[in-house]
Amino acid sequence: MRRRLARELALQSLYQVEMNTVSVIEAITHVVEEAQNDDESELIKTKDIIAEEEIKELVDGTLAHKESIDELLKDYLKGWKMDRLSRVDREILRLASYEMLYRDDVPPKVVVNEAIELSKHFGTEESGKFVNGVLGKMIKELDEIKSKR
Repeated sequence: MRRRLARELALQSLYQVEMNTVSVIEAITHVVEEAQNDDESELIKTKDIIAEEEIKELVDGTLAHKESIDELLKDYLKGWKMDRLSRVDREILRLASYEMLYRDDVPPKVVVNEAIELSKHFGTEESGKFVNGVLGKMIKELDEIKSKR
C-alpha cells in the first residue's frame, strides 16, 4: 500500500473516531470498506492492497500520543486554540506531528508535504497554507523538540 493512501485512510479513521466515538477498529473497517466500494477512490485506481495494520499503526500511534502532540501544537498555533481548529486540520496536524516525532522511517519534509496535500484535499481553501505554516515552524525546531522527549 502506498503511504499516501495509508495516511489518507488513517486521517479518515481518526476523523471517524473523533466524530462518532467509535473504536479504532470500527473506524478503520468502515473507511477501508468505503474505499474498496468507491469506484472513484485512489484505491481502486491504483489497485493497491489495503494493509489495515499500517493504517492502524498510524491511528493508534497518533491517539497514543495525542495529549503530548496537542500540548506541543499549542506552541505553534499562533492565535489559534486546538478546539477552534477545524476537525480535519486538527487531525492532519496530529497525524503529521506523530509521524515527525515518533517515526524515523519517513523524512520530516515528506511528512509535511503529505500533510499539506491532505489538507488541500480534505480541508478548506485555506487549510493547505495553515498546515504548511504550523508544520513549517515545527520542522525548523524538530531536533530540539525530539531531544526534549
